[in-house]
Amino acid sequence: DSTIVALKEELNDGFSVEYEVFPVYNPSDFKDEDKARIAKSIADIDRQSEELSAKIDKLNVDIDRLTNHADGIDYMVAVASGVLCGLIDSFVVGEFDFKGAKAKSNRQVNDFIMKFAKKNGYEGERLNGAIDFLEKKFPVAQDNIWKGKNIGVSAKDHHLADFAHHPTLFGLIAAVVVQFFRVGLFVNRGGEWQFAFVDTAPKELLKTWLPVIISGILLWMTNIAEAKYEEKLDKQIPKPIKALIKALAAAPAVIQILKIAGNWAGHLVSDMGGSKNTAGGGMGIPGLFLSLLHELSSMPLLKDTGLPAVVNDIYKKQKFDMRSELAVLNELGRQAIPVLLGDVLVRTFYFVRHLISEYKAHNGFKEVDWKNVIPFNNRTIARMMTIESGTFTAIDLADAAIRSAIKNAGQVQSPTFWKDFILRVNFVGIGRFVIAVGTDVGMGIKRQRLIKERMQYKSENDMLQTAKVYYLQEGMWIEAVDTQKAMDELLKTAEQTVIYFNESYLQIEDSLNKIQDVDIDCVEANNPGLVSDLKDILEWG
Repeated sequence: DSTIVALKEELNDGFSVEYEVFPVYNPSDFKDEDKARIAKSIADIDRQSEELSAKIDKLNVDIDRLTNHADGIDYMVAVASGVLCGLIDSFVVGEFDFKGAKAKSNRQVNDFIMKFAKKNGYEGERLNGAIDFLEKKFPVAQDNIWKGKNIGVSAKDHHLADFAHHPTLFGLIAAVVVQFFRVGLFVNRGGEWQFAFVDTAPKELLKTWLPVIISGILLWMTNIAEAKYEEKLDKQIPKPIKALIKALAAAPAVIQILKIAGNWAGHLVSDMGGSKNTAGGGMGIPGLFLSLLHELSSMPLLKDTGLPAVVNDIYKKQKFDMRSELAVLNELGRQAIPVLLGDVLVRTFYFVRHLISEYKAHNGFKEVDWKNVIPFNNRTIARMMTIESGTFTAIDLADAAIRSAIKNAGQVQSPTFWKDFILRVNFVGIGRFVIAVGTDVGMGIKRQRLIKERMQYKSENDMLQTAKVYYLQEGMWIEAVDTQKAMDELLKTAEQTVIYFNESYLQIEDSLNKIQDVDIDCVEANNPGLVSDLKDILEWG
């Protein structure tokens, strides 16, 4: 029963009135299939329209976030921050001092080697002694196998050519390969891959492989037991315990690999500051950047392009090892100070200003929308950072050009001018400006894409509403037809009522005429007292 409510009222003379209220749409109540179809279609349209409206609302939020709402005050603060940080860079940071940074990084590396050696048992105070101690404590099999092999590797570049001497993930993999398969991986100046095998006694090879073999057997037995007794094990042994069992089975191999990794890291420390004969000088291991560049240059698409030779010359001829990379990083860190200060100033201003605005809008902190306050991930702060970093970079480049021109007496065509100019440029600031522009432009592109997506959803919603209008019009015409049918039925009933009324009137008139002809004495004889009763009724009501 789809009735919502039913009422019944009894009157004094036994007359009763009943009321029933039904839902607007219940397909089972419709006898007309067209009405049910129209009602169902309209309900589906309303549901789809609600879904589209929710998507449009979400897009409106994202589009607003990707819209630049910065005003004149925001731009003024951004420019002022860029100018202030540019002046700090000019008068405090100064030019790129690689020589001083290299001396500092040498001290840092030497101190690190000494501390690491003493932690591992070295008791001396000399750097060459510490390097010698670490080389003996953490030996690697491929260290000198390049000698006499005629593979294009020399004492000055073997740390770069040998992948196992790289402080990278691939360097660790190469060290594991050397230990297990006794083969060194080298790429020489010409980009040629070379493989040098290590002479190894069977006993040493067995010692290396035994933990892996044990783990393999244990894992194999575990998998067989799990496959054979899967149902029982699932019921009796919890999943964490089964995972622990597998981890214990793999433990010997994992421990062996960790030992190899530890020995590899220890040997790299011994080579950071040169050999024991050139302690604090000579060629140390290549840094992270140069190692990755050498690994990329050895790939099939790049190894014949001359890039391996360029990387080799940077390392070998310009002596750009890990200590040199640390020196560059130290200077970049110094250059980053005014750049980071600019970020802090702009973002702090944005945070404070928008927090005050939200506080005033909601009369307190309770209803503050923190998405509008946090100075990240919106187009306004991205635009402010673009202006700040752009102003900083413009001042930095202008300062570098003016100082270089003064230093070279206005000879802007001379090589020394460009050398001095480059040394004065803040490369961290340029990088920050590029990132800021990329972020700003990227948000703009994403905003346009979301606007197009919103237009599409709105167009779909308009089409749904148009379809709904058509269904409503169809329903209206059906109702109109039904109304016409009802009016015809009413007219027919009215005609029948008139006919019935005329017939009843004639019958009553005939009855009254017949009553006049009735013999009163006969009526009284057959119905004693009837005439008296009728008289009283007519007289008194």
